[in-house]
Amino acid sequence: MAVQGEYVYDWPRPMVTADALVFAVCSGRKSVLLIKRGNEPFKGQWAVPGGFIEMDEELETAAARELYEETGIEGIELKQLHTFGTVGRDPRGRQITIVFTGTVDKEIQPTAGDDAEIANWFDIEDLPKLAFDHDKVIAMGIKN
Repeated sequence: MAVQGEYVYDWPRPMVTADALVFAVCSGRKSVLLIKRGNEPFKGQWAVPGGFIEMDEELETAAARELYEETGIEGIELKQLHTFGTVGRDPRGRQITIVFTGTVDKEIQPTAGDDAEIANWFDIEDLPKLAFDHDKVIAMGIKN
């Protein structure tokens, strides 16, 4: 019988994360909430808030937790958008992320925390250079 935390098979496991793609729509303009990464990989680049799922945590709970830890924002209704898992999307290894999305009617003032250096809103027409494949993540969120 396997002990909790012990591998139960010989094959490697992928890393799994949850991201919170949050848009604000006000005065006809749409913006997206991003964090500037404080750690490698992609240290200093902008990304969608998110991070690793805890072993005893539901996916949506992980996305909301990461959103709060990295931006100080909570209470946004998040719905699952898409799973991204292109091989090579993370230089640390095989990584799959489940993206949740939400929309607010004003830009809530974020406060950077955890491994985020800065948290800020960006007009979707004027995005900075993005980490990972977050350009594709945001593009899909805009279309939906």
